[in-house]
Amino acid sequence: MRTVFMGTPDFAVAQLNALSESGKHEILAVVTQPDRPKGRGKKVLFPPVKDYAILKGFQVFQPEMIKSAGAADFLKELRPDIIVVAAFGQILPEGILNIPKYGCINVHASLLPKYRGAAPVHYAIMNGEKETGVTIMQMDAGMDTGAMLAKVSVSVGCEITTGELERVLMEKGATLLLETMDKIAAGALKPEPQDEKEATYAHLIVRGMEFIDWTKSAGEIHNKIRALNPAPGAYTHTPSGKILKIWKSAVTGEKNADEPGKVLSVGKTGFYVATGSGILEILEVQPEGKKHMTGQVFCNGRRLMTGDVLCREQD
Repeated sequence: MRTVFMGTPDFAVAQLNALSESGKHEILAVVTQPDRPKGRGKKVLFPPVKDYAILKGFQVFQPEMIKSAGAADFLKELRPDIIVVAAFGQILPEGILNIPKYGCINVHASLLPKYRGAAPVHYAIMNGEKETGVTIMQMDAGMDTGAMLAKVSVSVGCEITTGELERVLMEKGATLLLETMDKIAAGALKPEPQDEKEATYAHLIVRGMEFIDWTKSAGEIHNKIRALNPAPGAYTHTPSGKILKIWKSAVTGEKNADEPGKVLSVGKTGFYVATGSGILEILEVQPEGKKHMTGQVFCNGRRLMTGDVLCREQD
């Protein structure tokens, strides 16, 4: 099919690669977000999808707003049979949704209607889900509200991080996308409406969500740490007020009578912290301005000692 692809991060690259390598679909253009400054140096970087598109020689279009008249005109001139969207980052207006013969489909990293929105993998892990997956839907004017065309489920291990789970989902999504495209072309799909009563939302991760509240249970904190790995990272404050990002942890005890946030001991692999319910071993950290290191190495540098209390209140 004559295809326009819209996407921005690494998850979308896997979907675009699948379409490109299949040999079945003509990629007319790749639409992605504008280049943005990132990191401490604020260096302007290409979105991952743009990097891939340039490598493959695809035409790249980067509108500041997809709702602009110029964006619609550009897409109309291409005369696509279908528009495939994967983590693009903007909601498509009806004027664009109605351009392709087969409409616009979206590859979404959750089992809809759960976790509509920008951060479905983060929320699935943060909420301790045991199962998630990928849904391909026929897009409408809402946020991930369109009728479902296909789904695939995956189990969510109790130690897996967002980065690790996204890699699994991007591969599953790519396979499902190609299968779904074949069925669309053959007229062999029956869209299934979403049950609005079951809908939940996964909004953007904001700064306040990254702070660790040690009065929560060890399990809840552990889920937050792995949900925010590899970005943006969960953090606490040391007694000296320095930011300490925590990248890896393990729940080691169900009960605890000590003050939440108190460092109970230092072991061979990390240090143990009391929580509102249970004990959490901190295995990998990143001190402010430093590189990643084990919890044990951090404590051996005398930056944290048994009896110290990590900050429980956000500044």
